Amino acid sequence: MTPPGRSAPTCRARNRHRTGPGRFARAVQYAGRLLCWSLATAMASAATDLLLAPHARWWSYAWPAPWILTCASALTWAVLRACEKNAAHPVTDAEDPYQDEWEHAA
Repeated sequence: MTPPGRSAPTCRARNRHRTGPGRFARAVQYAGRLLCWSLATAMASAATDLLLAPHARWWSYAWPAPWILTCASALTWAVLRACEKNAAHPVTDAEDPYQDEWEHAA
């Protein structure tokens, strides 16, 4: 028990700077969520454009925006996921079967 007037340490203090394989997990989750929601928004805007055919001037600029965001978030998610997988399974010299060939080629 802590003395009066002092607070116990929180979990945030320990997890502020992650260095292990799980350091990309939260970023990958957020990028994946952004990808799903932007894709859903893009499909809804395409359906609105097809079915309702709005004639507002700004609509021709607004409906492609979720598709652009979908492409950007898909690229971001792929890069972060690759970094996460690389951090989880780093390649060591013992795992590389072609190490001798690379040294000979160099």
